[in-house]
Amino acid sequence: MISALILTYNEEIILAKCLEALHFVDEIIVFDSYSTDKTLDIAASFNARIVQRKFDNYASQRNAALASVSESCDWIVMVDADEIVTSELKAEILKVLKLQDGHTMYRVRRKDMFQDQWIKQSSGYPTWFPRLFKNGCVTVAREINEEYITTGTEGLLQEHLIHYPFNKGLTWWFDKHNRYSEMEAQKMLDEIKEPVHFSSLWSKNPVERRKAQKRLSYRLPFRPTLIFLAFYILKGGFLNGKAGYTYCKLRKTYEWMIAIKFKELKRLQQK
Repeated sequence: MISALILTYNEEIILAKCLEALHFVDEIIVFDSYSTDKTLDIAASFNARIVQRKFDNYASQRNAALASVSESCDWIVMVDADEIVTSELKAEILKVLKLQDGHTMYRVRRKDMFQDQWIKQSSGYPTWFPRLFKNGCVTVAREINEEYITTGTEGLLQEHLIHYPFNKGLTWWFDKHNRYSEMEAQKMLDEIKEPVHFSSLWSKNPVERRKAQKRLSYRLPFRPTLIFLAFYILKGGFLNGKAGYTYCKLRKTYEWMIAIKFKELKRLQQK
């Protein structure tokens, strides 16, 4: 039995498209943070099981959602409401589950869409996101930009999710990243005290590699500007045209928000 798990909060714009793509699963669970729009009506129209919980942080919310899946379920497809499972990815998921190769978690790449195009270079592709789990074998850590821990081994799926992070518009994106930057600044304050293990920068484990990269980046001077240059020039964001330039500037703005909030937290801590 396969269950699909989607975390939601006011997702009426794109939720139907997300749910339509999940027709191959046996059960859909919409784990909602008390939406005030038509999210629950849309979920009900797809016969989804609706569970509601007040949001506190991303790790706790995802762990609570995973715990809501019945024991009779063998596998969980956990996607965000702004992620669409392609027909190719659906076929690959069904194939690997039939093969039963022993992995307990699979990671998937996303194609990030902005201004009606895939911003491949600007978004730092490829980044691997855990999205397919054996039930009971995965827990989530870190309150934001979560880390997934599995009791078994990991596999990689070759097909993609289509990701629409701007489906609610730029104002919503800024509001969201204003909240994200507060949480990220607090994590930065905690994690910058921990040592950087340089060998982990080349680790085959994406969690360890990403953790080392973050801790190193926290120590870089002019971090927002360096990240803009890394994505726009080194990773080739300029190849995505105006959309690529705008997205890289948005990424720089987000990193700048983290930086100034980190400095403020550090100042208050030293009082």
